[in-house]
Amino acid sequence: MASFAIPLSGLMAAQDEMQTISNNLANLNTDGYKDENLVFSSIFAQSGGVNGAGDPMQSGLGVAPSGTFSDFSEGTLNSTGLNSNMALSGDGFFIVQQQNGQPAYTRAGDFTLNNMGYLVTPDGQQLMGYPATGGVVNTSAPLQPLQVSAGQSIPAVATSSIDVTANLSATTAVGGTAPSSTLDVYDSLGNEHQLTISYTMTGTNTWTYTVSVPSADLTAGATGNTTVGSGTLNFNSSGNLASITNVVPISLPTLADGASAPLAISGPFGTVPNATITQTASASATTATTQNGYASGTLASYTVQPDGTVDGTFSNGQTLALGQVAVASFANEQGLLAIGNNNLQATVASGAAVAGVAGSGSRGTIVDGSVEQSNVDIASEFSKLIQAQQSYSASAKSITTFSQISQATMQMMQ
Repeated sequence: MASFAIPLSGLMAAQDEMQTISNNLANLNTDGYKDENLVFSSIFAQSGGVNGAGDPMQSGLGVAPSGTFSDFSEGTLNSTGLNSNMALSGDGFFIVQQQNGQPAYTRAGDFTLNNMGYLVTPDGQQLMGYPATGGVVNTSAPLQPLQVSAGQSIPAVATSSIDVTANLSATTAVGGTAPSSTLDVYDSLGNEHQLTISYTMTGTNTWTYTVSVPSADLTAGATGNTTVGSGTLNFNSSGNLASITNVVPISLPTLADGASAPLAISGPFGTVPNATITQTASASATTATTQNGYASGTLASYTVQPDGTVDGTFSNGQTLALGQVAVASFANEQGLLAIGNNNLQATVASGAAVAGVAGSGSRGTIVDGSVEQSNVDIASEFSKLIQAQQSYSASAKSITTFSQISQATMQMMQ
């Protein structure tokens, strides 16, 4: 009888609802889990003619699940203090590579480092991102697993440019000098060499400078200093550098170790009109020096920036990008298919994943040292559980009532 089929569909619907709620409660502490809600629709009603007004006379045939809706709203971000942990603040999904090489997508950012220094999920799936070469991220390159191994190292980089910010006192007498500027530069092997820049006033608004290094850096056992660069600084009446003449570029052609490459260094005062040296009535002083070389170093620590860039800090004080975490977005998040282990899979309904940089487009930003918790609300789930229980009881009561009526009808026929 149809009378039994209708409440039976209600029993099954209530059972499905309680199963969904139970799954939500079971995943209350699952990182990145999204609350699920079962959606129902009525079964096509049968028509029994029309009434006097011409309106159709219909009776329903029950209920059936029509879909599952996932609540992709952001869960609470829990600070863990672990640099390998990440959370997405906003939309998007981390991209991980499964054991079969296929991509999967997740909001659970409880990543750790494996024995090879790769960022992985608790079950070993590798976090994917954009590679970096020489500290420069290439967002046009194919995605690859991100590695932040403690054994990573960077080679030495020879100094090719220096910059000195200084002032030379305009009250200095002709023939007088100003305090020297000193800074360390590096050769191709990472060895330090100290440059000394000396200043002598040779006339009104005119100074000469000489750049020297210890002679021992050029010839083993030598003493004193050797001039490796020089020039004349010409200032205008406002104290700004007007020109640099008689320039001998800074060059260390042969080094005492015999193994490192010769050094040719540009600088040290920028170019007119943006020169970094002045001549004013203030005391002569050097306020800043910079150079672009460094010794070799090994990775000491790393942090993840809001845009997903993984910055590594090396033992030589340098900070270079090691890669950049990729974030995926979808045209229809509801079309994603849950495949377990906190992972989702793209489907025809969701559309293909569009990988990009965190903070761009509709993608959220990354919070380092945090993990997104489940967004399941226990109070709301208990409320839904009570409703589902009552629905189940009501449908069961309907079946009991129909059974009693059927038995009474059969007795009447005997």
